Amino acid sequence: MDTLSTVMDGHRARGASLLRCEMAAPWALRIEDEAALGLVVMVSGSAHVVPAHGAPMRLDEGDLALVKGTHPWVFADAVATQPSVVIGAGNVCRSLTGEHLALSLGLGTRTWGNAGDRPGDTTFLTASWELASQVTGRLLDALPDVVVIPADEADPTLAGLLAREVQRDLPGQDVVLDRLVDLVLIGAVRQWFSRADGSAPSWWSAGSDPLVGRVLALLHDEPGHPWTLDLLAAHVHVSRATLSRRFTELVGQSPMAYLTQWRLARAADLLREGGLGVEQVAHTVGYANAFAFSAAFKRAHGSSPRAFRSAPVPPGASTPVPG
Repeated sequence: MDTLSTVMDGHRARGASLLRCEMAAPWALRIEDEAALGLVVMVSGSAHVVPAHGAPMRLDEGDLALVKGTHPWVFADAVATQPSVVIGAGNVCRSLTGEHLALSLGLGTRTWGNAGDRPGDTTFLTASWELASQVTGRLLDALPDVVVIPADEADPTLAGLLAREVQRDLPGQDVVLDRLVDLVLIGAVRQWFSRADGSAPSWWSAGSDPLVGRVLALLHDEPGHPWTLDLLAAHVHVSRATLSRRFTELVGQSPMAYLTQWRLARAADLLREGGLGVEQVAHTVGYANAFAFSAAFKRAHGSSPRAFRSAPVPPGASTPVPG
């Protein structure tokens, strides 16, 4: 599995909060849901993303935006419009005085807004995820707080299909919407990283290298295998010196250092999922026993595997994986 596939698989949408919003100017929403990542798809009209730090960004029909929930941000018809609605965790919306607005602004199946019976000036879709996996932390680290993909660079077919399906209510619809959100998100990320402005992280470019890409796929697909530098070099038919030099040059760390961090990131996700015991997690990610695994895990994450599993998870939390 290539690097982006592995990272995005960890971010697969499962019950992502998805809404179609129909707004009539003036309007402004203050977003403080602390979601790990939010997606905005402009169906019609225009709007502005006003981040906590940095310049406002305009979105027009067909544009896409990815927004990290690191800090509260404002989405409005105009930069000067002051927010009258606050969106909190789980897409709970309230007025500035604390009044809950879900019923008063509900417009039907997965549709919300202030337009009421009037034609809205702007229609957009929003999707958000409350928690990124440990593996996906490397995706969030690689993105700026706000990414805008112009309409002429986005895939209108996927966005149009999502806009149509969000208003339907058929058996299995939640799964259909989750998969469509995945596709739109992956398309936006690929488009952003494919730009020739040097913004892509090292693991993106390394994944397309004929040598290093094959090694990354081996490590991602089989983190529990007893890999050594010699064994990896033999699999890709080069000397260990050549592999070490090329891998470090492109990824920024040695193959074995990368493997250790990848194993511990995967272990953190498995612990959160709760299906395996600590000993089973240790073996799954390549440690001979729970003692060695626990020592390595504590160095990386600051707590033992059992303490990590039982600790409450802050909204939007993720542990970045270097590289």
